[in-house]
Amino acid sequence: MSSVSPAAAPPTPAGPPSTGPARTTVFGVSLNIRQSGIYIAFALIVVLFTILTEGALLQPQNISNIIVQNSYILILSIGMILIIIAGHIDLSVGSVVAVTGAIAAVLMVDYGIPWPVALVLTLIAGGLIGAWQGFWIAYFGIPAFIVTLAGMLLFRALTLTVLGNQGIGPFPDPVRTLSNGFTDGYFGNIGLGVLGGADIFSLLVGVLVVGGMALSQWRTRTARLGYRQAVDPLPVFLLKIVTAAAVIMFVVVQLARFRNLPWVLVLLAVLVLAYSLVTTRAVFGRQVYAIGGNLQAAVLSGIKVKQVVFWIFVNMGVLAALAGVIFAGRLNQAGPTAGNAFELDAIAAAFIGGAAVQGGVGKVVGAITGGLIMGVINNGMSLIGSPSERVMLVKGVVLLAAVAFDVWAKRRAAR
Repeated sequence: MSSVSPAAAPPTPAGPPSTGPARTTVFGVSLNIRQSGIYIAFALIVVLFTILTEGALLQPQNISNIIVQNSYILILSIGMILIIIAGHIDLSVGSVVAVTGAIAAVLMVDYGIPWPVALVLTLIAGGLIGAWQGFWIAYFGIPAFIVTLAGMLLFRALTLTVLGNQGIGPFPDPVRTLSNGFTDGYFGNIGLGVLGGADIFSLLVGVLVVGGMALSQWRTRTARLGYRQAVDPLPVFLLKIVTAAAVIMFVVVQLARFRNLPWVLVLLAVLVLAYSLVTTRAVFGRQVYAIGGNLQAAVLSGIKVKQVVFWIFVNMGVLAALAGVIFAGRLNQAGPTAGNAFELDAIAAAFIGGAAVQGGVGKVVGAITGGLIMGVINNGMSLIGSPSERVMLVKGVVLLAAVAFDVWAKRRAAR
């Protein structure tokens, strides 16, 4: 029997660690149930609420509302997934959203500082908050649960100190545009028959996104074939690309029919692309996965664990500050109750999106999908007139089911 020496073995392409070998076969197609289950569940939830709302869920204005109303949770989920992958948790992000929104309001409204300068100062303040918590967690060795729980109380108290029992507003127009505004119709509209008119610029952006996604997936497949790794059969690969492209273009067409692309969606797209590259291509992202997957092995391999943990909390603080500005701009004021329970929604989005309880597993796109699932549940149940307690019940069941599925998948893989 021939063997290949370690030196001759082909290198492994960059990307997140495998999320487990647990696979199942559906209609003759082998699927990784942990990776694919979240997208299948999302599709089923959308179909269910589309039927229950008689199509209202997928109307252009409602799709736009889902994106805008959940934008700050989606931003928080990007930072939260990194923290959970590294094996930690952050319970303070809701309070950080509130205090940074208050800081932005004081700078822009009370002191009249130009909004770009105030925005940068607010993001720096969020980074300093993250550095404060990251120091106690990474260098002092206090569990993240305790540090961020203390931070949740500390920064909420600071918010109340700054604002008292009143809000501060209104915010400058550019900040409100970032939170609630839409791109201009640069090239006019085009007729879509029975669908009416749609913004040409938005449609072109959608085509570019689909093309970039298809090219990226094709290059990844080609690289894996070069490394003699297992890949999906070509018909299955093409089916996945076509399905993803159809979903993206459907959403883009609906947005183009309403008021074009929300600016906050453009911001989210940039963040998702950037953080996906960091987690799949950058050394820092690989180190985050290594720390969450096996801390002792990460230390022995020479990874500076303390520095990595410190910087993921700094990153969380910056993203929480950005979410704070977006949320305050959407309401057009910074209020003392802003950010209540945001940490729970961000954590739920990460776990529903496929993050493992023990760390080491998760994807940025999965966290975004988990956040959208929560948003669709909120929106769909609101459209059918469900009371708030029933919405909380459903969200709790979905979160429990997601974590139970993760545990079941691990046990199945172990067997």
